[in-house]
Amino acid sequence: MSETIVKVVVCSGTACYVMGGSELLLLDDHIPARWKGRVELEGSPCLGYCKDKSNGKAPFAMVDGELIPQATIPEILRKIGEKLGDR
Repeated sequence: MSETIVKVVVCSGTACYVMGGSELLLLDDHIPARWKGRVELEGSPCLGYCKDKSNGKAPFAMVDGELIPQATIPEILRKIGEKLGDR
């Protein structure tokens, strides 16, 4: 049985970048050792969610396809833990 891989996409479009998305791109530095190799992190030029106010506010990130508005490193880590079954 293969290990679960959680995919994290961080928006680095202008609005998200200036609202804190630049910090989110450092997420890899905060991933616990026990999760190394189980989290795939990538930046996206723009996810487009800021165009619709019903999605919430920037910065945006996605964890396994689940949108996280006003994303922070602790919130993303919490969501990764949920997905990995390791809170």
